[in-house]
Amino acid sequence: MNLEFNEEDLKFKAEVKSFISKNLDKNTQSKMDNGHHLSKEELVAWQKQLNNKGWMAPNWPKEYGGTGWSVTQRYIFDEECGAASAPSALPFGVTMVAPVIIKFGTQEQKEVYLPKILSSEHWWCQGYSEPGSGSDLASLSTKAEKTEDGYIINGTKTWTTFAQYADMMFLLVRTNTDCKPQEGISFMLLNMKSPGVSVKPIITLDGGHEVNMVYLENVKVPRENLIFEENKGWTVAKYLLGHERTSIAAVSRSKKALAKVKKIANLNINGDKSLRDDNRFMDKVTKCDVRLQALEYAELKGISDDVKGIAPGPEASMLKIRGSEIQQEITELVLEASGYYAYAYQPNAMDMGNNEALIGPDWSSAAAPKYFNTRKTTIYGGSNEIQKNILAKMLLEL
Repeated sequence: MNLEFNEEDLKFKAEVKSFISKNLDKNTQSKMDNGHHLSKEELVAWQKQLNNKGWMAPNWPKEYGGTGWSVTQRYIFDEECGAASAPSALPFGVTMVAPVIIKFGTQEQKEVYLPKILSSEHWWCQGYSEPGSGSDLASLSTKAEKTEDGYIINGTKTWTTFAQYADMMFLLVRTNTDCKPQEGISFMLLNMKSPGVSVKPIITLDGGHEVNMVYLENVKVPRENLIFEENKGWTVAKYLLGHERTSIAAVSRSKKALAKVKKIANLNINGDKSLRDDNRFMDKVTKCDVRLQALEYAELKGISDDVKGIAPGPEASMLKIRGSEIQQEITELVLEASGYYAYAYQPNAMDMGNNEALIGPDWSSAAAPKYFNTRKTTIYGGSNEIQKNILAKMLLEL
């Protein structure tokens, strides 16, 4: 694999760097760099800048508003965004449901939803997990009963990220119980403003309101909101999960975070020796760095396949497993580097402007909340245990 940039690539790299410098709000950049929560308004403001430039959807075909970038350009863009602490576009719309609509949706569905995803007019959330049904999605129980003009949905979805802001939800529902579990599931689009939809917050250990319970009581969904065919939602879900698992790798952001760990290792805290002199700590940093470099090459292969129009395969599970583990390793390193400063419970440390004095260095104030919050990375998108089963079935069985 040739990773040398040609003159055209270097010009594109300079263009991306210049665009980010001119258009990314400095307060947003600072919050990202320090691991603080962003507001919906801050995320949408950045997404609109990307859309105005035509860079909102690098993973879409060009005819639907994608960039038509090469593998190298996709890599450069991700690298520069990670290095500059620019937020990623919210994945539920642009990375997850949009590829589903492009592949399985009707022409009318494409015309209605894709432009609103690009413009950020629609904020999407995902309705997969349920109480008692997470990685084993085939056990979901939310039902959709067929009517003359559509469906009536009853059930509960949980761990629904940013549902409190969402305009739309894509969800899996059970439309047939007289068959194998996977064969009775349908994939639908739901307007979150519909009567019967209620959202209740779940406050996580870092003190943030990121996830929610969503209750669906006799919610009407029109027939035109069904994606693909009734009872064929499992096919759609598997396609979507491949895109989700690929994006979870987040290599460029892990590289930025690990670079920060290396800077922390050089600091002299409270007159003590720096962690650079701690061989055990630096051994952990080095091993994490090597794993991250290997992951980067795997991600490049995934990007290459995506540009060629090849749907994610078993490598999506590999990226998800290793990428999520590395994210956890990095937060563990920051927690270890923080020492006794990490003991202080500071749930507001990830929210700027709370006017509360923080204990310890700025970089350590969010160490514990970030560590606790990152425990989820090996669970969402299909737990890593499930991913290993998928790999065993796809690659090892004869």
